Amino acid sequence: MAHVASSDPVYLRVVADIRRQIVDGSLPPGAPIPSRAQLTRKYGIGETAARHALRVLAAEGLIVGRVGSGHYVRAKPVLLPLYRWRFHDHHAPLGADLHAQGARTTWDWRAEPVEATPDIAHRLRLDESAPVTRTHYVFRGDGRPVQLATSYEPAEFSVPGEEAPRALTGRLSSLGVKITEIVEEVYSRVPQPAESDALALPAGVHVLHVERTHWAGDRPIETSDIVIPGDRFRLVYSHPMHS
Repeated sequence: MAHVASSDPVYLRVVADIRRQIVDGSLPPGAPIPSRAQLTRKYGIGETAARHALRVLAAEGLIVGRVGSGHYVRAKPVLLPLYRWRFHDHHAPLGADLHAQGARTTWDWRAEPVEATPDIAHRLRLDESAPVTRTHYVFRGDGRPVQLATSYEPAEFSVPGEEAPRALTGRLSSLGVKITEIVEEVYSRVPQPAESDALALPAGVHVLHVERTHWAGDRPIETSDIVIPGDRFRLVYSHPMHS
């Protein structure tokens, strides 16, 4: 059994041993995890320590609990590719991408005028509390929530009374504004409780956060926060080489 520092709580030694078995394949996906009673006997620990160990393994996303059946090694998810530039000029790039992969895609959206927060004002190079249009999106693939997005753009570019969102590049082009660059910054983080609920995320699953900004020359025109389940998708980027 792999031991951690003796100063650590005893349940962490159990976590380390079971984690090692899952990682090296000794406990394959779907394999049952010893019950609390079995853990107390096998590792010589108390009921509370056994319960803590199972809770930590579940929080790490390594095991899943089934009501009345115990805990099992969580199956490694198959990550679907999301091609970030394939449909960049579509008003719902994710929806178009999933549709091209055979999924039925739908989305809800809600736009509202708000004042720019300090972070959004910085990203759009606006004065703090400047008027912006904030649009929330929930995207679904085959009825299952697969992405959340919140978009911000200066109020001057919004179209009052628009019944459905249009592709940003086309809408701004009609206003004489040409998008010259799209910048995306991607990082992984722990989801907020509301995000976990909206995306039905299992315990221990992180999200991919994409901070995307459209630029027209040296001016940022729109910025978005895009939240994607880290256990369902991988982001694919292409970099065309121009001679």
